[in-house]
Amino acid sequence: MSKERFSNNINIRNRQAGFEYELLDKYVAGIVLTGTEIKSIREGKVNLQDGYCYINNGEMFVKGVNITPYAQGTHYNHEATRERKLLLKRSEIRKMEGKIEEKGLTLVPVRLFINDRGFAKMEIAVGRGKKLHDKRNSIKEREAKRELDKMKF
Repeated sequence: MSKERFSNNINIRNRQAGFEYELLDKYVAGIVLTGTEIKSIREGKVNLQDGYCYINNGEMFVKGVNITPYAQGTHYNHEATRERKLLLKRSEIRKMEGKIEEKGLTLVPVRLFINDRGFAKMEIAVGRGKKLHDKRNSIKEREAKRELDKMKF
């Protein structure tokens, strides 16, 4: 069994979130995971695209994040898209709850990483959905930046 398969340098991003939403505030939260889930995360087999967060009874959950079942897992393997609890301070959850009640704001998972202590953390952002013209502006800015980078070389 090789140790190269597992990595502590995991940094999985949800690039679609920056395109679909205007990200206002970011928070870092811990995640409640099972043993096979953390092994799959260390292998980098996570998809954040369809994920979203919600608050229920003062607790925050993330739903729709796909963590591929662990290949060597037995009958104890996890369900790929189960809802997972996020660990945040109560004051942070209350602050986010107040913002979400505003019109058009939502909680989006932006990044999943493993910190220096070896714990899996999820960066979530309060975002406002972009309109079509906002997306066009984002594309124009990105292409202009790309052209400037080409000119530098």
